[in-house]
Amino acid sequence: MAVLNVNGKALNHNADPRTPLLWVLREQLNLTGTKYGCGIAQCGACRVLIDGGATRSCQVPANSVGNRKVTTIEGLAASGQLNKIQAAWVAVDVPQCGYCQSGMVMAATALLAAKPKPTDADIDAAMTNICRCGTYQQVREAIHAAAKA
Repeated sequence: MAVLNVNGKALNHNADPRTPLLWVLREQLNLTGTKYGCGIAQCGACRVLIDGGATRSCQVPANSVGNRKVTTIEGLAASGQLNKIQAAWVAVDVPQCGYCQSGMVMAATALLAAKPKPTDADIDAAMTNICRCGTYQQVREAIHAAAKA
C-alpha cells in the first residue's frame, strides 16, 4: 500500500508504482475532476499542482511523487466556497464544453501564486493548455479578474 498527500489528506492506494498519477487519482482515489485528454502531456487537461507547481499528471509516475503535496481541482474550494479563480471562471462564463477547464484552473492557480498581477504575456506563456472550444480570451479575462479579487 502506497500513500499520496492529496488535497491535504494522506490517501492510500495500491496501484503499480509506475502507474501515472492521473490514473491513481481517477481510478484509485476517485478524484475524477482531473481529466484524461491526450496521455502525452500536451493538452493540459490532466494538470494538478505538485508542491504548487502546475504538472501534467498523465506522465508522472505515482512513485515519483513521494511526500510532495498534490492538489487537484477538488482541493481548491474551501468549506464549499469556490476560490477566487473558480469564482472568476464562473463570473466570466469561461467553460463551454468544460473538458479542459479543470486543467486550465490548475494552471491559472499556479500562475497567480507565482505572479499575482500577471500581464497578458505572462498569461499567454503560462496557459499552454489546449481548449478545443477556443475560450482563450475568456480565460485571460477570468485570470485578470481573479488577480483583482
